[in-house]
Parts: sequence; C-alpha cells; structure tokens
Amino acid sequence: MKTLIIEDEKAAVRNVKAVLELVAPDIEVIDVLDCVEDAIDWFRAHPMPELVFMDIHLADGSAFEIFEHTDITCPIIFTTAYDEYALRAFKVNSIDYLLKPIGEEEMRAALAKLKQLRTVRPAEPDLRTLMRTLKREENYKTHLLVPVKGDKLLPLAVNTVCCFYIADGIVKAVTMQGGEYVINRTLDELADCLEPKRFFRANRQYLVAREAVKDISLWFNKRVIVNLQVATSEKIVVSKNRVGEFKEWLTGSSTSY
Repeated sequence: MKTLIIEDEKAAVRNVKAVLELVAPDIEVIDVLDCVEDAIDWFRAHPMPELVFMDIHLADGSAFEIFEHTDITCPIIFTTAYDEYALRAFKVNSIDYLLKPIGEEEMRAALAKLKQLRTVRPAEPDLRTLMRTLKREENYKTHLLVPVKGDKLLPLAVNTVCCFYIADGIVKAVTMQGGEYVINRTLDELADCLEPKRFFRANRQYLVAREAVKDISLWFNKRVIVNLQVATSEKIVVSKNRVGEFKEWLTGSSTSY
C-alpha cells in the first residue's frame, strides 16, 4: 500500500515509520511532506496514494488548507493532539485518528478499520463536514471582551467563568470568584461560540460551566437542580427531557449543549 506522510515533526515521522515497519511491513512510504504548500504541490503532480497519514497543524499552517486546494480521495488517518470532543468528529465521518505518540495496538486497529471499510464500501470520507467541525473547534472563544468602568474593555477568560445568565434582558457572566460582568451577546450566541464540552445550556436563563458544578439535587417531576460553586439568585433547574443529556455532558461522554 503506497502511503504518504504529511507531518512537520521529525520525531512523529520516525514514530509512524517505525510502527508501520512493525505492524504492516507491506506498506510503502512513498514520500514525507512537512508543510501545506508542499502537500498541495505534491497532490497536483502525483497520482493519488492509497493512504495518507496527516497531522492537522503543519509548519506553515493548518492542514485544512490542503483540502481547499486539492481533492483528496484516498483514506486519511490523522495523527493529532486534539482532545476527545474534536476526535469524535473523525469517528462520525468514518475517518480514523491516532494520538501521538502512536503505539502498535492503535496502529493495528486503525489499519484494520480501513481494511474493513474498503471491504464494505469504497472509502468516501466526508472531509467537508470534518473540516467544518474541526475549524469550529479551533474557533471556540477562549476570551470575551467585557465593558468595565470608564471606556475600557476587559478580556475575560472563559475558563474563569462559573456561568452566564440572563436577567431583565441583560446577559451577565459570573466568575468563579463571584465577580459579575455584562456580556454583549445573547445566551444563544454564547452557546454557539463556547466549547460544548465546557458549557451546558441548562435552561433558557442559564449557561453553566462544568468545572463550576458542585453537585446536583433531585427535583420533582424527574428534574434536577444544578448547584454551582458560586451561589446563584435562582435555582438552576434542568428539565426532565434534558436530564440524561446533562448527566452525560457532566461526565464527559456527550458533546451536546
């Protein structure tokens, strides 16, 4: 199987090659590229390989740019450092991934999956959907600009926020230290721009941070109350039809918000 490696870390390249030699000596690495520009030129000048190992972050930018300039039709195994949330996108789109450094067992499983996919149907990964998903992951807000006294704006780190809530039409952020800041966004907009693994839309009034959840209390009609590390003026009630989703999110096994 003729294979191309697109990776800018020499240690990672050595890792992939070494593991391939152990678990799949029949695989031939035909070339190694370390940047977006070279990869685009390579695909334009060479026949499509049978397999590509590709890192997301390359020397001169994001691997997403490669897909914007060339049509890659072969299976791709991403070698990445993305967290669990982003990695679910690979499985949804029938594209496998390997976390660095790559072990023999993981490599065997990935190659077995590719073999199975080829047996069932030709590999047709939905790269556009994958790109949109991972680009969105890269673009989640880490800071929000909030107005403070005078004419100043403060960059508020979202990982310091306990919750966002709306009262009298005004959205506010409450920090882990109990500070409050007015946010010039709606809760819907915040839910779209913040990481779903970090924030959950408990109800129409509250968007809560996982790290801020102290515990949950059972409530009547199969609902639950979310108790945060910082006291809130009102009970944060999760409706019974979202309790299951909330519990999965809280334990790290769901990406919904």
